[in-house]
Amino acid sequence: MESPEFFRDPYPLLAALRERGPVQQVRSGPHGATWLVTGWAEARTALAEPRLSKDTTRYFADKPSKRNLAPAVSATMLATDPPDHTRLRRLAVKAFTPAAVARLEPRVAEIADGLLDRMADGGDSADLVEDFAVPLPIEVIGDLLGVPREDRPALRRWSNDLFAAGAPDSIDAASHAISDYMTELIAKKRAEGTGADLLTELIAARDEGDRLSEFELVSLAVLLVVAGHETTTNLIGNGALALLRDDALRTRLRQDPALIPDAVEELLRYDSPITTATFRYAAEPLTLGGAEIAAGDVVLVSPGAANRDPARFPDPDTVTPGRSAGHLSFGHGPHHCLGAPLARLEARIAFRALLTRFPGLRLAVPPGELPWRHTRLMRGLSHLPVTWSAQVTDC
Repeated sequence: MESPEFFRDPYPLLAALRERGPVQQVRSGPHGATWLVTGWAEARTALAEPRLSKDTTRYFADKPSKRNLAPAVSATMLATDPPDHTRLRRLAVKAFTPAAVARLEPRVAEIADGLLDRMADGGDSADLVEDFAVPLPIEVIGDLLGVPREDRPALRRWSNDLFAAGAPDSIDAASHAISDYMTELIAKKRAEGTGADLLTELIAARDEGDRLSEFELVSLAVLLVVAGHETTTNLIGNGALALLRDDALRTRLRQDPALIPDAVEELLRYDSPITTATFRYAAEPLTLGGAEIAAGDVVLVSPGAANRDPARFPDPDTVTPGRSAGHLSFGHGPHHCLGAPLARLEARIAFRALLTRFPGLRLAVPPGELPWRHTRLMRGLSHLPVTWSAQVTDC
């Protein structure tokens, strides 16, 4: 599952595995088996199953490792179980409520318009990933957390390195770089004692004794800055590619923008920003999809595969806005993506702005030549070269 062909298009292999059974053993080792969950019903169950633990610290405590991941990266809120997970999530969730996200809409639209202005000023071609899909969520989460603008490119680079398949040294180095940076930023914000951003609020919660340790504060900050843009970048890039390959759908959405929210949900299902969810293991034996999973076995859930399960989604390899809800791209259960409302808002604004501003937008290279990121967890384009006609409409 690390071949160039898989990164380019993982769905044939995931479909073949699902046809053999919704839960398949894909690896065995000295510490137990590894299972891959590809069926929709089984994936949804697994994502909410309390016997599947995400506590990586406990799992790896007695297992030797040559890795050197920064603790603040390896033990984020994503790698905890209740009650710790519940406490940490409660401290961050208020920034991502529907009301809080709605207040961000004017700023998100302003950022999107500014990026498209720069694209238009640059001629009649651009890299839609580098020029739009990456900087939009980076700027949004940077504003939300109070990250200085000049530091955001470095954060993006470290975050990108964290998900590089087959590059353990780069991953480890990036984990320490981003952890050290957030530690220093927190110290600076604490010394200044001012600010109207989420990170300043979290510092106040820690300093007021709201059961948030200094390590948890750094780890939560790292998670928010990484998760706050990685999936949204991939959602915008993958979704834009799907739209560029479907002239009829582009026309429908441009003529009736009210359809865009439904289209965002379908694009999330069709080409999920996450191929494989983060680490889980069986804290005790369980049966899942007919598979007998032993205590200690690793369980990998694939939203990318589950979202194309024909048992749930008829004709799953086509983009059909208006399907019934149910995609698992934001997870399910206690670890459902905290930033899902913000990601949806950014995608809705991004697609509407693109379709309005560049009606002649089209791919600049054949789809088969597009480069994809080499990462097992995320699914996203490295670059998306596009061009458009000389006639560019106003926003």
